[in-house]
Amino acid sequence: RSQFWCLVSCCFLAGEGAAMNIFRLAGDMLHLSSIMLLLWKLNKSKSCVGVSCRMQELYAAVFIFRYLDLFWSFISVYNTVMKVVFITATVYLIYLMRVKPPISQTYERSTDSFQYELYLLGPCFLLGLITTEEYTIPEVLWTVSIWLESVAIVPQLVLLQQMREVENLTSHFVGCMGAYRAFYILNWVYRYFADDYVNWVGWVGGLVQTVLYGDFFFYYAKSKWYGSKLVLPVAT
Repeated sequence: RSQFWCLVSCCFLAGEGAAMNIFRLAGDMLHLSSIMLLLWKLNKSKSCVGVSCRMQELYAAVFIFRYLDLFWSFISVYNTVMKVVFITATVYLIYLMRVKPPISQTYERSTDSFQYELYLLGPCFLLGLITTEEYTIPEVLWTVSIWLESVAIVPQLVLLQQMREVENLTSHFVGCMGAYRAFYILNWVYRYFADDYVNWVGWVGGLVQTVLYGDFFFYYAKSKWYGSKLVLPVAT
């Protein structure tokens, strides 16, 4: 892990990270931290109980759709490394949970049962077609990825709601994911006033994603305040 963070730090110093606003940088680091937390949890406990592989599958689609420009566009070393890390780390998480024993032996598909292919993929593709700025394959897929990411946490939240009692590392992972999106909203606010940056699709998608985390964050913050285990209420 130390070598990995050294690599990220070097890329940050060499690339656009040094010129990035603090909200965007904090969001990126929180997102990266959430992935590292999950990888650490799986390798430490040799168990993926409480972790939704179906959420990771959605995120793999998000990153692949969004970062197709890796094949023809170079912005900076930082930008390229972060994109590659997000794709490969997410695919590796899926591999651990689906294929590699002993972790894969603890994965319960019957519990991680939210049918995103039925409820999320179609609507997100439709929204992508309606709201895209250009009707090119990369632009449509980029727009689809924004809508997909806005709801990608749903399988994880549904799984945690079924389990109710949430392990600490799992709660920290979900908490980092929510905080990453919150900082991205601050980044958009900053860029709007500093650069007149407008991105309605990203703004609405980010707001939807943050709202979905709201209930979880309330109980997460409450458990940390009282020093108790995170227990979600029974769904009504």
